[in-house]
Amino acid sequence: MSHAHEDIPPVTDTVHDNSWSANLEQPSHADDRDLVVEQAIEAVDHTTAGNHVNLVTHGDQGHPETYLFAELTAAFGDDIDIEYVQQCGCGGHVTRVFV
Repeated sequence: MSHAHEDIPPVTDTVHDNSWSANLEQPSHADDRDLVVEQAIEAVDHTTAGNHVNLVTHGDQGHPETYLFAELTAAFGDDIDIEYVQQCGCGGHVTRVFV
């Protein structure tokens, strides 16, 4: 079930000149993979070169390698490195993206 993404607050509205974490495991992310991908791309886009963002994705979406890695690579190419970190105790997943 998709939600109107304009009704969902952005994951960030700040450009981060440091390493940071983006919370993509809110209830609205559980059943909306497009939202997860859209906000993950936003998070990477809001991270300056030389830093990383930890994308914490909802466990209901499954392992991020199956749906997120290719989307990030398509959006940013060789400008990023993607590393799967771990599955959280709550079932979510942490992916680190170096810019």
